[in-house]
Amino acid sequence: MHFIYIGLILFTISYPLFKSFEEKIQYSSKWKFLFPGLLLSGAFFIVWDIWFTSIGIWKFNTDYVLGLFIGGLPIEEWLFFIVVPFSCVFIYEVMNYFVKRDVLANYSKIITIILIIVSSISAVLYRHQLYTLVTFSFLTLFLLLHLIVFKSTYLGRFYLAWLVCLVPFFLVNGVLTAMPVLIYNDAENMGIRLSTIPLEDAFYGMLNVLQVVTVYEWLKNKKA
Repeated sequence: MHFIYIGLILFTISYPLFKSFEEKIQYSSKWKFLFPGLLLSGAFFIVWDIWFTSIGIWKFNTDYVLGLFIGGLPIEEWLFFIVVPFSCVFIYEVMNYFVKRDVLANYSKIITIILIIVSSISAVLYRHQLYTLVTFSFLTLFLLLHLIVFKSTYLGRFYLAWLVCLVPFFLVNGVLTAMPVLIYNDAENMGIRLSTIPLEDAFYGMLNVLQVVTVYEWLKNKKA
């Protein structure tokens, strides 16, 4: 049972890694734009993760991990912040290839504004629940940067890809929270679960992947 988490990690990356060298998408040729974002966002989330683990916001079930811990986190958790965004950006690239038109282009600004409003209200209403407060505060700030400073033109494509990413995200995260590999302190979140998954996880994941996509798109445009 100690191979559950690492098994999920390998399952998550297997198809995107295999198809990275496929001639149409040519995902491997874009890794030079991808890995800086993976490292920057990964460092941010690892620090966050170490902090939350140390103060008991969540903890890891040692029955389902290999037993190698770094900074209080199992090695699988370190890999999580490389593998999951790697796979999600692969989906983003696949969607961009097959869906030629940015179908959400005209709605991306209003979607962003709605997300900012919902996130900021959630942060205020649940300010005593640390997971909720930190997740929605960071998401609010990052979306405001996109809206006001970056004026990003790819958010419509990101939102469409994220909807697709939610399918494997909930599949993998569903196993992590159902067994559970990751045990949450529900006093520090909304207490709203999508099956076994805390609602905050979806927005936590969105922030993680959007950070990576932001650096990825910036480097691609800089090169162009």
